[in-house]
Amino acid sequence: MKPPLPVLFDCDPGVDDGVALFLAFAAPDALELLGITTVGGNVAGALTTRNACLLREWAGREDVPVHAGCPGPMVLPAVDASHFHGETGLGTLPIHTPAKGAASAHAVNHLIDTLRARPAGTVRVAITGPCTNLALAIAMAPDIVPRIAEVVVMGGARSEGGNITASAEYNLYADPHAAHVVLSAGCPVTAFGLDATHQVRSSPLRVAALRGLGTVPARHAAALLEFSDGIERRFSTRSGAPLHDPCIIAYLLAPHLFTFRPCLLRVDTGDGLSRGHTDVEFRIPPGTHPHVRWALEADEDGVFDLLMTRLAPR
Repeated sequence: MKPPLPVLFDCDPGVDDGVALFLAFAAPDALELLGITTVGGNVAGALTTRNACLLREWAGREDVPVHAGCPGPMVLPAVDASHFHGETGLGTLPIHTPAKGAASAHAVNHLIDTLRARPAGTVRVAITGPCTNLALAIAMAPDIVPRIAEVVVMGGARSEGGNITASAEYNLYADPHAAHVVLSAGCPVTAFGLDATHQVRSSPLRVAALRGLGTVPARHAAALLEFSDGIERRFSTRSGAPLHDPCIIAYLLAPHLFTFRPCLLRVDTGDGLSRGHTDVEFRIPPGTHPHVRWALEADEDGVFDLLMTRLAPR
């Protein structure tokens, strides 16, 4: 049996981050969660930190530390997405003050200290929100870059178009400067843009099956997806809410569920209509060795089977 994969999970819960966290918490045999770091994004930073602590509590994983990080982007004004995630960030889930709060160390310091303490090339950094925390960690401690085994980021769009503007996906739009720092650092990057995550969508039958598992994480995940489905029907002509962030954790658990293509990837850091737009170039010049892979296809049934298996009663 393989040892668990060491992972730092940087997120901004957020409805789909919530489902992704439940999936990650439910896989201690496969993922060694070295910390959950939070960032302002879908909702304000104080709420994303509280939400991460609540999700940890509901999952019964208080052994995993939560570290609060940057409240907003590096340069541009903050843009939240509470219209997609609800005022609390967790849809209609009942909110209370979690019994255990965040650790004292700042998320950026936790990223730096953890990557320095672990053997080089062993830790994955999963990012499902703006890239602010890792970008600042790289700026403060560039020696961590060669120590990162892989950055797995949910962000960007190519053929699908954007979800915050016509051409930009929210996470990269929220802090394009941070995304630029991470993408240009040189460490291996696996990018899940909307091209792939839009292929994995919930449905009433899938939500009902998830709720029927009966566990607290399964019931809460079902409620998050149900809320997200309602928002999707309001803002889109498509049926079923896409599971953007759970794809990141599904990839770490079962990479065979996705296909990729090497690419050159650049994000627009302007503050105009092109803010956050991603140029995804598959035509690689001779002699160039791209460090980025772009997710092309996702096995929708496989991702949901994984979610069902992991959130089932033990």
